[in-house]
Amino acid sequence: MNIRIGNGYDVHRLQTGRKLILGGVDIPHTKGLLGHSDADALTHAIMDAMLGALSLGDIGLYFPPSDPKWAGADSQVLLAQVNQLIGEKGWQIGNIDSVVIAEQPKLKPHIQTMRDRLSTTLHIQPDQIGIKATTHEKLGPLGREEGIAAHAVVLLQMQLTK
Repeated sequence: MNIRIGNGYDVHRLQTGRKLILGGVDIPHTKGLLGHSDADALTHAIMDAMLGALSLGDIGLYFPPSDPKWAGADSQVLLAQVNQLIGEKGWQIGNIDSVVIAEQPKLKPHIQTMRDRLSTTLHIQPDQIGIKATTHEKLGPLGREEGIAAHAVVLLQMQLTK
């Protein structure tokens, strides 16, 4: 098989006093995501999708929240490590499609910057990364602005040269 598909999901609680980082971009907001690392839900969902495509577990296996060395970690650094791992296994990203679920802030003005940041980290073109934003229509914890979630699907393809 020359292609593999993985999907990923992540959700983090919003909390005052934290930066809101999504797709490696610091987005102005009154709250940020709570987590052991920078809690970048979009990047975490992408990493889980990459790992899942190759049956390599999830990010908790590689960057456990119980390990203090990952406290406050930049998720772009972690993403680069996951990308290196899939490359060492002979695979590369074909494309990524993702959606971020957040009532606030409005993410549309930041999507191109997120695509550019992720493409730089992953060494792919921005047009290989789809990012959409939607709300949860005021339903449930996401709709009450208690957190932000992200879903990602990643297509991996075998590298032409290893």
